[in-house]
Amino acid sequence: MDKPSSGVHRGSSLAATLCLALAGCPGESAPQSEGSTSSGLGVTMTGSGLGTSSGTAETADTTGGLPASAGTPWVWELPEGFPPPYVPADNPLTLEKVELGRHLFYDPRLSVNGTMSCETCHRQAQGFADGRSVPLGSEGTPLLRNAAGLANIGYLYPLTWANPLLETLEEQVLVPLLSQEPVELGIAGHEEEIFARLRSDGRYPVLFGHAFPGEQDAFTTHHIAQALASFLRVLVSLDAPYDRYYYGEDATALSESAKRGASLFFSERLECHHCHGGFAQTQAIRHARTAHPPLSWHNIGLYNLDAEGAYPFGNRGVYEITLDPKDMGAFRPPSLRNVAVTGPYMHDGSVETLEEVLQIYERGGRLIESGPLAGDGSQNPHKSGFLVGFELTEDERDDVLAFLDALTDETFLADPRWSNPWVE
Repeated sequence: MDKPSSGVHRGSSLAATLCLALAGCPGESAPQSEGSTSSGLGVTMTGSGLGTSSGTAETADTTGGLPASAGTPWVWELPEGFPPPYVPADNPLTLEKVELGRHLFYDPRLSVNGTMSCETCHRQAQGFADGRSVPLGSEGTPLLRNAAGLANIGYLYPLTWANPLLETLEEQVLVPLLSQEPVELGIAGHEEEIFARLRSDGRYPVLFGHAFPGEQDAFTTHHIAQALASFLRVLVSLDAPYDRYYYGEDATALSESAKRGASLFFSERLECHHCHGGFAQTQAIRHARTAHPPLSWHNIGLYNLDAEGAYPFGNRGVYEITLDPKDMGAFRPPSLRNVAVTGPYMHDGSVETLEEVLQIYERGGRLIESGPLAGDGSQNPHKSGFLVGFELTEDERDDVLAFLDALTDETFLADPRWSNPWVE
């Protein structure tokens, strides 16, 4: 496939990160790094990444005129023509909120029994997935849905596998924080205990104070949700070989096999792009310029328990919200960003490898021959019309897998700005 002439350039400085300068705090030290500068807020800004504290002619400022007293505005630096993620007006994005959210994301003190953090289910090296079929909550209870990767989550809409009612990250993060059936982090009813834990660490009063200046008491569940959402929103992944070839200027970034795989992936023969097109490899996208966010749900014939389209109870997709029979087994198409490292796959983690995923699509649905989940998904009456099945040669199958592997952003998977700040 010929490389399009995009005229896009990737700046050498794509972000700024925060390093706390809290000398003497136990468990963490942040010496001034060479070339760093003080922000005047008790933090140090250094490095490069996906946002800065000052704009250029080529960056889009989505801070909404945030006053300086409310924090350091986050200014996106993205490839030319890329819109920033959607940011709700009541939670303007600041460097200080991002850094607070990063600390909270990795802190097991945010769970009722101190056994898990957000990172437990979302590990950076695995694309912020966890490698399990389904995660375990803080009490050891298996959850219902696979922990999807978080790359570009600020662009996704809807946000979860099958809940159209959660429209913002601020709303969504309350689910793992507060849910009780099953318990995830499990802080519902224990909020004051959690706040006391956080206050006892000398870093958090500074972090909360900088993130929410002027608040009499910044330690609230609402502010925790806003900070976590801010951190999640900046987890932008746009430096995979695919990006460097199609949106950058590196003609060598993709192998010939991956180029052939891309041609197949975006062809009408395979139909993949109808659900997994665009820069995030999903049609379920909202950004700062989206007028009417789409709602995208598809049944891919993963189950057909009763020959009438049934999916396993408790995991029946959007049907469990709408009770509309046509929504049985319908789930949001996940982003394929870093898909090679975010397995196992599907909403319930029931497919181990990408090779198996591709075989299911080739067949037009999954066949389970025996057991309580037996059924022929290719005959599911609610299945998407895009799943018609196709035939691939062995070489073509290898090419498609090479393309999917080229969606892995190694920089994102190891970027220290998104890593655990509590590790010395």
